[in-house]
Amino acid sequence: MTEVPSGSDEADEESFHPMGAEWEAELEAMLEETEYDTQLGMEMARDAMKVTEGELSEAAFHDRYHEAVEAEFGRDDRPTLEAYETAVDADDGAGLFGDDVDRREVLKKMGAGGAFLGLGALGTVDDEADTAQAATAAEDGDESGVQWGMSLDVEVCDGCLACIQACQEEHRWDPGMNWMYVLDWDDPEAELNSGQGRLIRPCQHCTDAPCEKVCPTTARHTRASDGLVLTDYDVCIGCRYCQVACPYGVNYFQWDEPNVPLSEIEEDHYYDARGRPVSSRAPRGVMSKCTFCPSRQDGSRGEEFIGRTACEDACPPGAIQFGDMNDPESDPRQYLEDVPLSRLEAAEPPNEELQTAIAILRGEQEPAADAADGMTEEGARELVDTAAGTSVSTWQLLADVGTDPNVIYVGDEPGPHAHQVPGPISYEAAGLLDNNMNRTEEGTVRFELSG
Repeated sequence: MTEVPSGSDEADEESFHPMGAEWEAELEAMLEETEYDTQLGMEMARDAMKVTEGELSEAAFHDRYHEAVEAEFGRDDRPTLEAYETAVDADDGAGLFGDDVDRREVLKKMGAGGAFLGLGALGTVDDEADTAQAATAAEDGDESGVQWGMSLDVEVCDGCLACIQACQEEHRWDPGMNWMYVLDWDDPEAELNSGQGRLIRPCQHCTDAPCEKVCPTTARHTRASDGLVLTDYDVCIGCRYCQVACPYGVNYFQWDEPNVPLSEIEEDHYYDARGRPVSSRAPRGVMSKCTFCPSRQDGSRGEEFIGRTACEDACPPGAIQFGDMNDPESDPRQYLEDVPLSRLEAAEPPNEELQTAIAILRGEQEPAADAADGMTEEGARELVDTAAGTSVSTWQLLADVGTDPNVIYVGDEPGPHAHQVPGPISYEAAGLLDNNMNRTEEGTVRFELSG
């Protein structure tokens, strides 16, 4: 067994995984069934989440596990922020990496050995916050770039499961390896919400993804052109470390030969525009998860599919809005802007002042240039936000983990005492299997499952 570095906190501390000690134990047992080092995978996952939570610098994380990863896998292709900065400086801003920079491409240009020079003196994130922040901005680009994401309105969702059916049809994953789930919950102890609700749970396509940090081959990577977190099936070795490091439980391992042969899917949506197999069902021995339909987003399927996902297209009530989260005019951004107005109008007829504010924000009435002359746009927004503040909630799943998900929820958030209840349509009735559901979903939002 590879010796694991002693950088992590005490082993007997409370479970590091947001899904709880039972889920963590199942992950550990799962790693025991693989040929790879269980302790290394668990320790790396623990510290990867410390990086996203701001307790450990990314450079220190890479340095801490470099020797252990090389000893276990015979390689360590995980780049560092310093490696990227060094490469950019050496290139003098002349575009060494082209228009679609990702972490693996950095290594190809530099060589894996150069990625870990000069890291021994690096410490915690508190000592290097400015450097890490600047490097992250350089790597990820500013907000002028495309960042695909979703708004999911869990109050509008009717639990029909059409999104999951469409995802299965589009990506042809084996029955039971659902890339999405729709969960109903009840919380009799809730004080600030109705006590019941629904959760749609795809991959969150985190801005800072722990699953990417632990991948020894960089098979799990963020596509620089649009921020999608993807798995290169040709590079993945099936170590399953990403499954342990994911706070949301959204990764699935392809145990057997897939039901659908490659010949049925490779022509139109298996490879993305870079020629990498990152979409549709995974080959045997490889990890898979929700992808946000990358072959659609890069134009491989045709321009008419860009900015759309299979689940969004199939959602009858329009609970799913997909688009560029950096574009104020995109569908999810516009939906999030409009939802307070819609909720206010649906709740009860607004008074005259509120009607004026809504009309201004919808562009149906010109705002006053000055408050003395009437209602300004700023005044309208403040009035609507105040009126809607107690009735409209937007949130990110497990926001405190620090992953900065690119999925924004609208509606009631389940609390710590919520428990799962049957939805209006069973998975069996919808022609779906949920044989991974009980263990995958337990604790995903820190609520208990019944039964």
